Amino acid sequence: MAEMVAAPEKGPNAWAQAIAALVVVGALGGGLYVIQKNDAVAADKPAVCRVDDEDRKAAEKAHAAHRVSGTELCTALNRADLPTLLGTPQEHALTAYGSDGSVEMAGGTEIPSPEGTVQLDTYTVKLSRSYDDFPVAGMEELLNEAESKTIAGHPAVLYSSQTIAFSFDLGGGKSDTAPGGIARALAVAPDTKDGGGSYELAIWRQDNVRPDDAALLSIAQKVLPAIPGWAAAG
Repeated sequence: MAEMVAAPEKGPNAWAQAIAALVVVGALGGGLYVIQKNDAVAADKPAVCRVDDEDRKAAEKAHAAHRVSGTELCTALNRADLPTLLGTPQEHALTAYGSDGSVEMAGGTEIPSPEGTVQLDTYTVKLSRSYDDFPVAGMEELLNEAESKTIAGHPAVLYSSQTIAFSFDLGGGKSDTAPGGIARALAVAPDTKDGGGSYELAIWRQDNVRPDDAALLSIAQKVLPAIPGWAAAG
């Protein structure tokens, strides 16, 4: 038996220097996906953002540093109306989890990069936060199919990213990667002044069909203001 999952390639900023790390994250996420999908199917109810002792410690460390945690991002993303916002109201979350990782820059500096992920039958949605010093303005010059947007008064850029498909042979213990479909992503400044860092909301489909931009923008309008520490416009 094999399981297929996909993850979007990181955009510029600090993320672009961590593609190798993305493979590791994808493999770990894939294993968790199998476990939580089985739990959700068995219970026939939406998955919740699990919190264990390690998650609590990561959240405490993030709060002490005035950062958001992966569990908080997962909680903000895993809304009851998320399937409806995606245009698949008959579905529910099969997996929901947060992680608190970091990206190591060329000079050795580590930049925190927490993220939360929710997967349904049709869509996967990921919300992440990058604590680098790069503003969102100007990113459209570096990204594919990029266009400037404003989300709740915050500068933003809508763009496309290629996903990486991970294939797991659960019987033989082997894994493989291949190009996947297109993810649509939205990088949003954490404040109206665009002083550096960003949130990234990305959606992609399991069938590799191009995602719906309207769904992505609708989710952003609902989810981003629910993140602890979100700076309201004005």
